[in-house]
Amino acid sequence: MPPLHLLLGLAIVVVWGTNFVVIHEGLRDFPPLLFAALRFALAAFPAILFVTRPKIGWRNILGYGLSIGAGQFGLLFIAMNGMIAPGLASLVIQSQVFFTIGLSLAIHGERVRPAQVAALALGATGLVIIGTHGDGHTTPLGLALTLAAALSWAAGNLIVRASRGAAMFPFVIWGSLGAVPPLLLLSLVFEGPQAIASSLASASIGGWVAMAWQALGNTIFGFGAWAWLLSRYPAATVTPLALLVPVFGMGASSWLLGEPMPAWKLVAAALVVGGLGLGMIRRRSA
Repeated sequence: MPPLHLLLGLAIVVVWGTNFVVIHEGLRDFPPLLFAALRFALAAFPAILFVTRPKIGWRNILGYGLSIGAGQFGLLFIAMNGMIAPGLASLVIQSQVFFTIGLSLAIHGERVRPAQVAALALGATGLVIIGTHGDGHTTPLGLALTLAAALSWAAGNLIVRASRGAAMFPFVIWGSLGAVPPLLLLSLVFEGPQAIASSLASASIGGWVAMAWQALGNTIFGFGAWAWLLSRYPAATVTPLALLVPVFGMGASSWLLGEPMPAWKLVAAALVVGGLGLGMIRRRSA
């Protein structure tokens, strides 16, 4: 990969990692489900007016929107609304790799390889350490919701896998459209019209900047540039860069928000990232 393209990949993971701090700031002004709904609405419009719908069925588009929108980000935003620290969330959400492997085994009957077992064991050990410690910012419910968000992300990964051949950037744009209706409905039911109207009327400039960053930086730039790299290089060349997401996430949260980084959290991070890395090395050599 040329240095310029490597820098592009690093820029993506910096955006994705530091985005957890941005989410934390946005949740000061918006309730979580509304925040997620507006994020995907802004990612879809006005881009959808200029991007042709990918040549796949609405079932995959809406399934992606439901799993990534209402599932991954809806649950993640709820958890990050006071129940899990941003840096830790950036680490735990990466368990989607292990869930993706598990779902692939269950649905597609893929064989379990020794390296995958070792990778899962490392990652699970890290998650157990997280679950048995408290940092004053993370609750068992927050951890459970973040793991559920990771499971939803894994489901979205399988939908993407089933949509091979589709142009990924249009898929992300149209999938964002599919995320808006369920998130808006859930926001109306659980957060209520009054909370929605109040947050829209009183949101600060910082809140709207966080919203724009979610849509334009994290979704349009991040996922769009990632798809561009994946279309030009083998996945085994590009995907290991994602291991840096929790590094930047935990670093930014510690630096900007003062999130504590005790030894147990660093050990847990090393185990989870080590498990992810082992899984990626195995896929590259397969």
